[in-house]
Amino acid sequence: MFNKFFFIDNAKTLFYALIIAIFIRSIFLQPFYIPSSSMEPNLLVGDRIFVTKYSYGYSKHSFPFSPPIFQGRLLMNEPKRGDVVVFKTPSDNRTDYIKRLIGLPGDKIQFIDSNLFINSSEIIKSKISESDSIYCGKKTIETYSFEELLPSGKKYKSVYFKNFPYQNSDIFVVPNNHYFFLGDNRDCSKDSRFLSSVGYVHEDNLVGKAQFIFFSSDKSKGSIFSFWKWNKSIRLNRFFKKIK
Repeated sequence: MFNKFFFIDNAKTLFYALIIAIFIRSIFLQPFYIPSSSMEPNLLVGDRIFVTKYSYGYSKHSFPFSPPIFQGRLLMNEPKRGDVVVFKTPSDNRTDYIKRLIGLPGDKIQFIDSNLFINSSEIIKSKISESDSIYCGKKTIETYSFEELLPSGKKYKSVYFKNFPYQNSDIFVVPNNHYFFLGDNRDCSKDSRFLSSVGYVHEDNLVGKAQFIFFSSDKSKGSIFSFWKWNKSIRLNRFFKKIK
């Protein structure tokens, strides 16, 4: 009899803990792992970040497995240009991407001679380094680093390959209720420039705003389970770093 009640009590505890975890994850904070180099140098492969779910309100994508429990977005707050945002890709409404918000509804986005234009105004970028190395997949690429200044006053670091392979584009006109995203690693990012795979992102697909890094490790230098390699693999200087 004791074993029966012990099992039931523990099952209840686990059930309540699961419900609380799902509630916190859906309403307040959700952790994410950065698996790609598309947001270097600001986000590195191996960064683990917290995303606030309440920043832009709630849609079905705020919940695990995106259940169709309601349509549209509740308590909608407009995202700001320059925010780093997690969203579900429009191609499958399932895969999580993280990029920087560049274009708002109605904006016209274009690249001319590798320079970014928003509504026919060039985004000012100031070169801050000519010798940075970043990852693109498993390759290390030499890049130019810039500080870009958006019309909102938001500043952030971006990198471009030295041969500037993405020179010119058509004009991207952002539809109503949609947003246009770019990776900070400009020449190594699948983002809204690629209409067949990402393209314009509907407001319902926004998951939340990236806020800070809570843990970071470089798996190329050792697994987090290899404690004897922590001095090389754990990036202590990135712990609790605010995402700009």
